[in-house]
Amino acid sequence: MNIVIIKYNAGNIRSVQFALQRLGVEPVITADPEAIKTADKVIFPGVGEASTTMDYLRETKLDQLIVSLKQPVLGICLGLQLMCKHSEEGNTDCLGIFDEEVKRFIPAPGEENIHKVPHMGWNTITNLKSGIFDPSLDNQYVYFVHSFYAAIGPHTAAATQYTQPFSAALHKDNFYATQFHPEKSGPVGAKILKNFIEL
Repeated sequence: MNIVIIKYNAGNIRSVQFALQRLGVEPVITADPEAIKTADKVIFPGVGEASTTMDYLRETKLDQLIVSLKQPVLGICLGLQLMCKHSEEGNTDCLGIFDEEVKRFIPAPGEENIHKVPHMGWNTITNLKSGIFDPSLDNQYVYFVHSFYAAIGPHTAAATQYTQPFSAALHKDNFYATQFHPEKSGPVGAKILKNFIEL
């Protein structure tokens, strides 16, 4: 099994690498187009800011490469947001794999102390509709750290709630993405990564 983690300027790479190693998989961390194209599975992790990251992806032509991939691809956190159409963060046009807009959390008046931004912590996921999930994962807790979100839409593969319902995961064709961090979500996250590896 040849699994590649895309190396770029906003990757949360080490924790994803360690999570895969715990599952007995030794990923290749690379930005080499040929290695990415020929991988069995590709992981596109992300922690950072959307506009500077999209600039980097365009400069390195990784933006064109990612959208052309035919094997299963898993975006994580910022990776999910960059796979959407547009992000309010830096008013950024993104990869457009998912036809979703990424918006900033705005707590309702008077709820600023309840719904702090960024959203950090454990939330349950429901309405699971993707090969990376199975029924045992419904209503399980996963770990989030983010200020921006994709709304519920046609590609929502899991839902959760913080200030309003939003997409905890997206899925379209061979592209999968989680807003939460499976690599930081304990046994539940490990199961999701294992399901992705076994697709």
